Amino acid sequence: MRLAVISDIHSNLPALQAVLADIDRRNVDLVLCAGDLVGYAPYPNEVIEIIRKRNIPCVQGNYDEAVGNERLLCGCEFKDEKEEELGRASILWTRTHTSTVHKEFLRFLPVELRLTFGSYRMLMVHGSPFRQNEYLTADTSEEYLEKIMITSAANVLICGHTHIPFHRRLSGGLHVINAGSVGKPKHGTPQASYVIVNLNETLTKEICYVSYDVEATTRAIQEAGLPVEFAVRLQQG
Repeated sequence: MRLAVISDIHSNLPALQAVLADIDRRNVDLVLCAGDLVGYAPYPNEVIEIIRKRNIPCVQGNYDEAVGNERLLCGCEFKDEKEEELGRASILWTRTHTSTVHKEFLRFLPVELRLTFGSYRMLMVHGSPFRQNEYLTADTSEEYLEKIMITSAANVLICGHTHIPFHRRLSGGLHVINAGSVGKPKHGTPQASYVIVNLNETLTKEICYVSYDVEATTRAIQEAGLPVEFAVRLQQG
């Protein structure tokens, strides 16, 4: 079984289109999405429509939950008042420009997805099984990750939220895989990222980086009246 896992698209249509085109060339059996379809860029409806048309199984991210339920904040951990102000601007714009039908779709996305492939018991969430907005990183302690896995009764955990892809192999054949970010990467380059997971006798993964028309998205961000900081950060990755 060969899986492609995408996450954190954040309304970036050109990035999603490029990533799906790349996936379509890679002989993948199933595409999964670890949430956060919307926010920050100006194409929430177009992104949701693609996910729906392609029937991509998707869990609810914290941004999806906030927009779907028309909340004022996304549940993010902001480092200062300026970041909170930018987050509020993103939520308000996205709430205003996401259709009622698509808000309903976001509202009823599941918070987790469980799949079994042979001996692999996979759990996909956005942040962690404990909290939708919890950050699991490459530096999270092995002890804590093992606690999550044991509590979740899974041996493969797929997540997103941090926007930085990684793969942690834990004792006992446990795996934690972060899918990175299609639409708002934080790995140091503007390229979109996603992962391919091969579930054979041994689990292996490949982190894929995809170039796309970043300038098209940054222009659209500015033309839509979203904060210019979103365009600048997208260019920086």
